[in-house]
Amino acid sequence: MWRKTFVVACIFLGVSTSFSTRAANPIPASFVDLQTVLPDIILDIRYHGSDNFIGEPIDGYLAPKALLSREAALAIAAVQREANAMGFQLKIFDAYRPQAAVNHFVRWASVIDDTLMKSQYYPDVEKKDLFALKYITERSGHTRGSTIDLTLVDMATGEELDMGSSFDLFGEKSHHGSPLINEQQSANRMLLKELMLRHGFKHYPEEWWHYTLANEPYADTYFDFPVK
Repeated sequence: MWRKTFVVACIFLGVSTSFSTRAANPIPASFVDLQTVLPDIILDIRYHGSDNFIGEPIDGYLAPKALLSREAALAIAAVQREANAMGFQLKIFDAYRPQAAVNHFVRWASVIDDTLMKSQYYPDVEKKDLFALKYITERSGHTRGSTIDLTLVDMATGEELDMGSSFDLFGEKSHHGSPLINEQQSANRMLLKELMLRHGFKHYPEEWWHYTLANEPYADTYFDFPVK
């Protein structure tokens, strides 16, 4: 049964579940609700609502929460402390993602004429090419519990830093080092990247918002418990 309470100080339980038996995974006691670690974290959990590339709430997101492995949550807390000292706050778009959500993405991608959100999220990419270009895959690092999508907010203005593209935009403009953004946008991305790398995360070259804890505790395990 899914535990309704996440305890930050709980003892880490190792899981040796194999890649092929993810549906039987026990719920690790060390998964935590990020707000129990950082009560003032800004959440904009896109897959709980309709402001996402599909245009509807995604399977498995029963609450607008950011769940992470304890290790990843504590690393994000360190990032937040340093960002705050610089005048910035973290905003989280996604964290742990159930396999049910990934399956929802796959089903949607197979319905070629469902392009409700194309102009906003994939204007320069044909939906039929999403699999080939690996924008949609059958498994996601998010499902292992130590990957997070985020940005920086200026604490003085309450506005997100201009990163040159929106979260989840499919295309070259979202890549690190993209020539399609200006110098300030590139500097803003670099600021986030340097913060994350200093605290043990690694970046994903195709998405400026996407980071994974380098020493993630569940590197071979894909979970399917709901976010609630």
